[in-house]
Amino acid sequence: MSDALLGAYIFMLAIWVGNEVISKVPTTLHTPLMSGANAIHGIIIVGALLVATALPGPLGTVLGFLAVVLGTINVVGGFVVTDRMLQMFMARPRPAKPSEKK
Repeated sequence: MSDALLGAYIFMLAIWVGNEVISKVPTTLHTPLMSGANAIHGIIIVGALLVATALPGPLGTVLGFLAVVLGTINVVGGFVVTDRMLQMFMARPRPAKPSEKK
C-alpha cells in the first residue's frame, strides 16, 4: 500500500471518528471542550513554526506563515467564543426595587 493511500485512509478515518465524537457531545460540555481545543491549537501553532523551519525556500516560509496565521485566528476566535459563552452564565445585577409608598 502506498504512503499516499495510507495517509488518505487515515485522514478519512479521522474525519469520520471526529464527526462521531463531536456529534455526541452535550451542549453543557461544549465550553470546557472548546477550551481544551484551544490548547491543542496552541500546540498546532508550535508545529507550524517547526514546519516553516523544516521546509527550505519560500514554499516553507509561505506555508508556515499561513499555518501560524490560521492557527492563531482559530485560537483567538475560540477564546472569544468561550468567553462570550461563560458570560451568559454570570449573574446579572438586579434592578433596584421601588420603595414602598407610605
